[in-house]
Amino acid sequence: MLGKGRKVSGRGETVTANYAFGPAEDDAIIKHRLLTRTTTTRGEPPLKKLQRKFTSFVLEVEKDEENYNDCAKLSKAFLQELSTFEIPLLKSKAVIDANLREKENFNELKDEINRQISLVQTDIEELKKQLEESKIERQHKEECEAIRKLISAQPPRSETQKSIREIEKEIAALEAENTAGSRLLELRKKQFALLLHVVDELQNTIEEDQKSLIEEMRMVTEEQKSGMEDVSGGSEAMAVD
Repeated sequence: MLGKGRKVSGRGETVTANYAFGPAEDDAIIKHRLLTRTTTTRGEPPLKKLQRKFTSFVLEVEKDEENYNDCAKLSKAFLQELSTFEIPLLKSKAVIDANLREKENFNELKDEINRQISLVQTDIEELKKQLEESKIERQHKEECEAIRKLISAQPPRSETQKSIREIEKEIAALEAENTAGSRLLELRKKQFALLLHVVDELQNTIEEDQKSLIEEMRMVTEEQKSGMEDVSGGSEAMAVD
């Protein structure tokens, strides 16, 4: 049974291989069969049946015998078959016309959809720009809020001005103190210069006094020496006498 199954499978594959066509060839074959109606799901194909009845009618007409009744029957049968063959064609034409109209409607709908897509894309681009502007505006608001919080954290203006006035007073006091210190320093410089001058003069006076004293002492010494020499000379004279 397994071998038979493989054989059937092989035959199926062979049949599939024999009747495998490309998509374009399949479409062409199906279109040809629909137009010529050479195939049906059951019974004899309509075109072959019509051809057979037309052939029978022509052959009957070409006979030399007086067969008007047979020709009329064959003609009527051929016309009936032709009418039967024409009805599906009319239906097919109606379907084709409906498909064409549907195709046109689809194309119009496609164009409308494309137009709507273009409009939506334009709206999207505009919304993107608005989003970027909103982001920038939000960033600015956040920066302003941060500055506002920083300002709110600072003391009131009245306190700041009060602090400024106090600092200005301190600065003025320091400047006055600095000015007084500068004046005092200048005075101390002048006094020190005067002191140096007095010390210099005093030192010169002392040096002169010392020189005078030394000179006086030298003179006194010399006078003493002279007196002693005079005394010693008188003693010697007295001794001689």
